[in-house]
Amino acid sequence: MEANKMESNKMSEKKSSHVQSVERALILIELLAGASEELSLTEISSRINWPKSTVYGLLSTLRDYRFVDQSEETGCYRLGIRFFELGSQIGHSWDIRAVAKPYMQKLNNRLGEMIQLATEDNGEVLYLEKIDSTHLIRIVSEIGRRLPMHCSGLGKCLLAYLPASRVKQIIRQHGMRSFTPYTLTSLPMLEKELEKVRDQGYAMDDQEIMEGLRCIAAPVFDGKGQVKYAVSVSAMCNQLSGDRLPQVITLVKETAASISAAMGNKM
Repeated sequence: MEANKMESNKMSEKKSSHVQSVERALILIELLAGASEELSLTEISSRINWPKSTVYGLLSTLRDYRFVDQSEETGCYRLGIRFFELGSQIGHSWDIRAVAKPYMQKLNNRLGEMIQLATEDNGEVLYLEKIDSTHLIRIVSEIGRRLPMHCSGLGKCLLAYLPASRVKQIIRQHGMRSFTPYTLTSLPMLEKELEKVRDQGYAMDDQEIMEGLRCIAAPVFDGKGQVKYAVSVSAMCNQLSGDRLPQVITLVKETAASISAAMGNKM
């Protein structure tokens, strides 16, 4: 995405409570993060169509706080070490990955299928951890990837335990895009599906985001009894069918319950 287009989109959605200098600093950071090499002041100013004086002031402030580095040889700019430091701190604070990984590995050893852990972030599914399938043909997925919530097993599992008002807000924000003939595309249909998820304790994406792909997901409850995460098994439909399907559902639910207990849940 071009930086000036990114700025235009974000500025158009700006609320009255936004602080313009902070917003501009964030746009500048995203530009540097997406660049494959260091950028000069002139290049940055040109890409986002801001005056050099504005860009220089922002860069100088970010540099003073180590969020931006400036090369002594070229004078060009890149992201600073401070982002790495903060990222490491965040990683250490997200204990869910360390807690869940052994149970995910055990499930992967048992089934040989791809196992994923996710949370909801800004109305989307965010993958936190995964263990790849042991099969030669594998489903492509990456940690940090985002997916729509209404048509993914993990997403529906997380939606099912959110307040109804939050579910409606997410749908208003992101819509209900149709990916396959099996995708749920109306809020009443989704609400009925989420009630089913709560009743049975798991969610299924049955070719709703990609034809031929099936996913079984179960909720992870924290020490307060809240669902902030979900764990899933994903595979081609022929691997999750027949007598094997109920077995996989049971194992996914048991894995989620084990992670929940390790997180301090006593339900």
